[in-house]
Amino acid sequence: MLAARAPAQISGTRKAAILCLSLGEEAASALLTYLEEEEVQKLSKELATLPKIKPETSESIVEEFHQLLVAKNYVTAGGFDYARRLLVKSFGLENAKRLMDKVMHALEGPASFEALQKTDPQQISKLFQSEQPQTIAVVLAHLDSATASSVLRNLPESQRGLIALRLANLQNVSQDVVKRISQVLNQKLSTVSGGMSRTSIGGIRAVADICNRLDRDVMRLMLEQIEVESPSLALEIRNLMVTFEDTLLVDDIGIREIMQRVDKKILTLALKGTMTELQERYFSNMSSRAVEMMKEEMDFMGQVKMKDVTAAQREIVEVLRELDDQGVINLGGAENEADQYVN
Repeated sequence: MLAARAPAQISGTRKAAILCLSLGEEAASALLTYLEEEEVQKLSKELATLPKIKPETSESIVEEFHQLLVAKNYVTAGGFDYARRLLVKSFGLENAKRLMDKVMHALEGPASFEALQKTDPQQISKLFQSEQPQTIAVVLAHLDSATASSVLRNLPESQRGLIALRLANLQNVSQDVVKRISQVLNQKLSTVSGGMSRTSIGGIRAVADICNRLDRDVMRLMLEQIEVESPSLALEIRNLMVTFEDTLLVDDIGIREIMQRVDKKILTLALKGTMTELQERYFSNMSSRAVEMMKEEMDFMGQVKMKDVTAAQREIVEVLRELDDQGVINLGGAENEADQYVN
């Protein structure tokens, strides 16, 4: 049996193995999906050779893991000074110092775009004037969607589609490359204002989130540019921009318009098995008799294939897009000036 040593006397790999053992098979399996292949191999080897662990050792390591999570959350929420104060209150001065040292060490590795995040989007777009679309895409992937969309709006119209295309195709980027980009841009920013780990960033979801925040005309033109290069990619982005669940955002007039344009059988299939709130959005715009008949039809269908339900929902999504383009409903994105109201 492994002696009940303090966590500090146990190697990091062994701590990780003991933590996986303590979390259970399902949680540990989910955790492994976030690790690099080499890390999984090391951890698997450690798990295979792990002796019997005393309960107090496992509890101590789980507690250490919990404390580190709490510390990192405090730093993310309010910065180092805020985190230090809360950690001292929660775990005492000595433990707080130890936890802060570990968190600070962990945060030194990844590239930091925090300064850019706080910079005016128009100024960021000026910093990008001499940068390649791929470099700009990497940076936008590290900014929140609101900031990224504002930056994109300030870039030349001819570049937007290409940058969005690069952003959608980003997957694994060398952390060393990201760090160099961060250092160069932070240096540029400061001038203006007086190991090969890999990080998953960007992707189609990032482009869809940014598009949802752009003006309709800007968004439409950018998607058209992407469509010229890759029609399938443009379709994937559109599918993520508008989902069947977005009907929760549609008003009663819009819901009734959808029901007029969609075949009743398609609507019944699309609503089968969805959340109650979604069903109620449609049921509330139907007569009690019509609701009763639709519910009977759903029961009569019995089990249906998920792919058939998804296909039916996609048909309704296409109608949602049409209504959005026609201005009958507004599914998101920044409003054009002409569509805004004043008191």
